Amino acid sequence: MTKLRVAVIGCGSIAKHRHLGEYDSHSAVEIVAVCDIVEERAQETALQYGAKAYTDYKKLLEVEQIDAVSVCLPNYLHAPVSIAALEAGCHVLCEKPMATSKEEAEAMIQVAKSNDKKLMIAHNQRFVPSHAKARALVASGEIGKIYSFRTAFGHGGPEGWSVDGKDSWFFNKEQAFIGAMGDLGVHKADLLRYLLGEEFVEVAGFIETSAKENTDVDDNAVCILKSASGIIGTLAASWAYTSREDNSTIIYGEHATLRLEDDPNYSLIVQYKNGEVVNYELGAIQSNAEGGQTTTHVIDHFIESIVHNTEPLINGEEGMKSLEVILAALESMKTKQFSKI
Repeated sequence: MTKLRVAVIGCGSIAKHRHLGEYDSHSAVEIVAVCDIVEERAQETALQYGAKAYTDYKKLLEVEQIDAVSVCLPNYLHAPVSIAALEAGCHVLCEKPMATSKEEAEAMIQVAKSNDKKLMIAHNQRFVPSHAKARALVASGEIGKIYSFRTAFGHGGPEGWSVDGKDSWFFNKEQAFIGAMGDLGVHKADLLRYLLGEEFVEVAGFIETSAKENTDVDDNAVCILKSASGIIGTLAASWAYTSREDNSTIIYGEHATLRLEDDPNYSLIVQYKNGEVVNYELGAIQSNAEGGQTTTHVIDHFIESIVHNTEPLINGEEGMKSLEVILAALESMKTKQFSKI
């Protein structure tokens, strides 16, 4: 089989820790080109993967015959670069959040459809084994009616792993648009939609800048979410968890409580109402630390959707719905009122 010709646009940490490594290990992929505005970074990455280096993504798309592109850029560039790649005839895997507005997201979706190309958003939490198992338990009815939830995603901040450290674009509002809520909170919004199997309709957000200096993007956020059926719970996103990362979720149901990534030994613990406890060892959730994310299944799923012409699990519409939760939280903080989706 002819290998898919892939380009990675943006050679920062997420490309290094996830996209490039997973493409490189995929038998159906050839990394043809990489692009970064920092020429030295682009050249080093190209040398490592036997690819051609570019500093201008438009030239890359014009010169190279590319089948698929990963967009691993600052948030404000996600939409324009994805749209350019789709119009150039490429399938696109875009990092989260997919855009900085609903209008941008809708434009990405429309361009993907009109060019008959795949658009996938890189929400890796759906592929975590404990999350997939929890979704199956909820969907089967074994947990019964879901009453509530709480989820958190927090660590010490991008300066700990971003290629530019404390000078990272993550702290520049013009480039990032949003801080911890866009970096981490949108992941959990997507995960909760996936686990519960329904949409959120109301959001109340407390989104603050309290932990980091020299930035005007949020670094601490707590949101209250209400689903279409009336399930209520909290979502926390933070760059101020300095001791250790928290990437946990707890689902409170009629017949059982699900504890996901909340224990160092068991990635899923099911505590039944009758006192029975089932512990699942499904492998720990991966992070950018400790060698990076090498088997997230994001790249595998993206390539499979292209090869077999199937719809990605997290397509543009799914990415937009998760983005809308975050946008609603921002609106709630601005208006000091509940925000409807």
